[in-house]
Amino acid sequence: MPPLPEPRGPVSAFLLRELVRPTHPLPPTAVAEPVDSLGDEDLQLALYLCYELHYRGLDGVDPRWEWEPSLLALRGSLERMVEGALRRLVGELPARIEPEESDRALRAVADADDAPSLSKYLARHGTEEQVLEFMIHRSAYQLKEADPHSWALPRLSGPPKAALVELQADEYGGGRTDRMHAELFAAAMEALCLDPSYGAYLDRIPGVTLATVNLMSLFGLHRRLRGAIVGHLALFEMTSSVPNRRYADALRRLGHDARATAFFDEHVEADAVHENIAAVDLAGGLIRQQPEIAGDVIFGARALAELDARWSRHMLESWDAGRSSLRTPVAQPALTA
Repeated sequence: MPPLPEPRGPVSAFLLRELVRPTHPLPPTAVAEPVDSLGDEDLQLALYLCYELHYRGLDGVDPRWEWEPSLLALRGSLERMVEGALRRLVGELPARIEPEESDRALRAVADADDAPSLSKYLARHGTEEQVLEFMIHRSAYQLKEADPHSWALPRLSGPPKAALVELQADEYGGGRTDRMHAELFAAAMEALCLDPSYGAYLDRIPGVTLATVNLMSLFGLHRRLRGAIVGHLALFEMTSSVPNRRYADALRRLGHDARATAFFDEHVEADAVHENIAAVDLAGGLIRQQPEIAGDVIFGARALAELDARWSRHMLESWDAGRSSLRTPVAQPALTA
C-alpha cells in the first residue's frame, strides 16, 4: 500500500486527518470550488486519495473507508467540480456517430491536438534528469496500468466486451507476471535507479499529473460514463505507439540498455496492433450497440487529449524556465522518494 502523503490544502488535510481514524461518518465540511479544478493541488490529491481506496488502499487506512457513505458524498462533490470543468473544456459533443465512422471521429480528436510534443523533445533534447522526472510523473498511472480501464469490463457485453478483454489480456502480460506492463514499468524505474514501489513518489507528483490519473478513475468507476472510459482507452491506444518509440529512443541516446527500454519497446509493438481493435471493435462496437452514448465516447477521448496537453505543457514550460516539473526535484541517482 502507498504511504500517506503530505496534505496540499484544507480538503486533503481534512481527509488525511480523518482517514487514519476508525471508520466513522465524516463531519460536514465545505469544499470551495477552485479556480482551476483540473490542476488544483488540493482537490486533485484529495480525489486521488478517495480513488486509491478502490485500488490498493492506503497505508494505515481502514479498508472499510472505501464504502463509507459520507466519504462517497465528499468524493461526489469533488467529482462534480472536475466533471463540470472537463465538460466546459471539451465543448460541444456530437449527438450521433455512425459505428463505421468511430475510427475517423477518434482520429479527428488526435489530429486536433496542437500541444507541443513531449516525446519529440525527450527523444532529441531530454537530459538524464528530465527523463527521470518523466518516469516519476508516469509512475502515477503506469504502476497500475490497465486497472482503471478494467472497471469497464462488467459494464460491457458482446463484441465490445470481447475487444476490451483482448486489449487487457495484453496489458496484463497474457498471464505472465514478468510481461505485465505495470511490472515492465517498475523494472524500467529500477534500471534507472528510481524507487519502483507503488506510490513512492506521490508527494512529488503535481496536481496536473494526478488529474490525468483521476480522469481514468472517474470514468471507470461510474457506469454512466462507460462510453467515456471506452473513448479514453481507444484514443490512448491509437496515439501511443509513436511516442513510446521516442521515449525508448531518448533512453538509448542517454546510454540506457534494454532493461530501461523494454516497457516502451513493448508498447511500440503492442499498441500498433491494439489501435484497430480499440477504435473499431471496442469504440465502434459500443456505438453500434448503444448509439445514444456516442457523444460520451468522444467526451472521453477529448478529455484525455486536453489533460495530456496540459500535462505536456507543464513539463516543457517548467524545463524551459530551468526548474523541475515535479513539486520537489529529485537528485541523481534517485533511489529514495
